[in-house]
Amino acid sequence: MDLGEEVQELKEKGNECVRNKKYAESIFHYTHAIKLDPRNYSLYSNRSLAFLKMQQFYFAMEDAKETIRLKPDWAKGYFRKAEVEFSTFHFSDALISYGLALKLQPNDPSILEAIVKTSQERQKDRKADDQIPWLGAGVGIIMGVIIVIADHILTHKPTLVHPILMALLTIAVAMIGYGIARGFRYYVKCQRESLLEPPVDLFPEEKKDDEPVELSDNVKEEKTHRSYTKAQARQRFKKGRS
Repeated sequence: MDLGEEVQELKEKGNECVRNKKYAESIFHYTHAIKLDPRNYSLYSNRSLAFLKMQQFYFAMEDAKETIRLKPDWAKGYFRKAEVEFSTFHFSDALISYGLALKLQPNDPSILEAIVKTSQERQKDRKADDQIPWLGAGVGIIMGVIIVIADHILTHKPTLVHPILMALLTIAVAMIGYGIARGFRYYVKCQRESLLEPPVDLFPEEKKDDEPVELSDNVKEEKTHRSYTKAQARQRFKKGRS
């Protein structure tokens, strides 16, 4: 079996594993094939899909970028990149990538469908940015009113007797609710940004053995001492005991 046939066989094995949802095994076959043929752009594209199915977004994006680098006039590379961006809620970036894929492959139904879906999701996300903080403010108003009512019903001597105090308390609770909701959306955005960050290296590479290490003065001094034979060492030991 020549190299091309072996690469094709590994690719087919990987494709079969993807169809059977054995994504980790498919990555193994694709990686083996890539080592044999590192400029085969379709292998990177297929492995990007497998990584995406495993929610390994960083590696899926890296393979999609490599696909584009090796074959910049192939629509599927941009499509793969857009899929990763869509899955990590980067809808604006995904629309750009889908657009580049559509330029290379006009009127493709799958690309057109993906663009429509992404546009809808981006619109929903923007509405959520606008509406959720005000929803938090609305909940705050309800909570403020409940506090005022509870103060009059459950206490013998209500604290909030003046209408201005009631209004101020309600407004304050509403502002707290608004701030909490905005903070929550900010947290969600930060979490989404982190989806494409490289994984944390739990085992950073240690110093290489051949890397020079600076010695302390004591160690340097010890290394300058001349060595002795066993007989000389025994003689020095006897002298030290006498």
